[in-house]
Amino acid sequence: MICGHIHYATIRDEHGITYVTVFEPYADDAEMTRTRKVRRRFVAEKYASVIDAFYGGKMKVPQQDLKGVTLEEMLRRMDAAGIERSFLIAAKVGPIMHKASYHTPYEMVAEAVNRYPNRFYGLAGLDATEGMDGVRQLEKAVKEYGFIGAHFYPHWFELAPDHAKWYPFYAKCVELNVPVQLQVGQSMLYDPRHRLRSVGRPITLDAVACDFPELKLIGIHVGIPWTDEMIAMAWKHPNVYIGTDAHSPKYWPESFVKYINSYGQDKVIFGTDYPVLEFERTRQEIEDFGLRPEPKRKLLRDNVLRIYGLDT
Repeated sequence: MICGHIHYATIRDEHGITYVTVFEPYADDAEMTRTRKVRRRFVAEKYASVIDAFYGGKMKVPQQDLKGVTLEEMLRRMDAAGIERSFLIAAKVGPIMHKASYHTPYEMVAEAVNRYPNRFYGLAGLDATEGMDGVRQLEKAVKEYGFIGAHFYPHWFELAPDHAKWYPFYAKCVELNVPVQLQVGQSMLYDPRHRLRSVGRPITLDAVACDFPELKLIGIHVGIPWTDEMIAMAWKHPNVYIGTDAHSPKYWPESFVKYINSYGQDKVIFGTDYPVLEFERTRQEIEDFGLRPEPKRKLLRDNVLRIYGLDT
């Protein structure tokens, strides 16, 4: 069983330290970006209201998980759920000049993958505002750090998937032969100070799939509330797939479950968006569907290995 979507920002080391790239106003009101060690208590103080209101509120993430877990604890939880490998995302959550945004350095995820190469793979977060510098960072992540794909949030940049600013990244993914995950469907109200529009309707993948037929596109978060639209895109385009993360399986639309169990059995991959969904509970809810053995195996393991070229 492979989990295709985990957020690395929820993992801490034994000292309670994590790395993030933050944007902060200084005493002279100058603004700059820097990557540095940030202790969890600093993050908790700076983003407590946002974290508690969103993850601890609507997402119902346990408070202890918001403080982060060690890699070893993550592996223990994966083992308990029968998950052999997981994808760690070096997420780029919005333009770095915005106070509510953060970037997880590629190096941080690369270090975790190097420590446990048989358990973790890295995905490179994308920021459309970085332009060609961001494209070069993506290439470095794949060629030097061994990352196996890319990932981005259209809504955090308020740039739909078919916006021209994403196209250089798509072209580079094709050149590097790596898939890209992107959130489709409704975005949430992550920070009331920075309200984001839901720009990631699944239909916006239509133009991208037409323009880049060699690009493997994975629309994550099920596409809710436009799940049937997401199914239509995956059915139309051979290079479009669906990721199941972030939405509890027991709330998946009936049409989506039927799709997984029948004509869409080769098009969907399992994920959790941990810490949004807990491993064991998510696995059990999928078991409760009573899927046929072959579609279930493809959902939980075979499809993601094939799409990412890990089955060779």
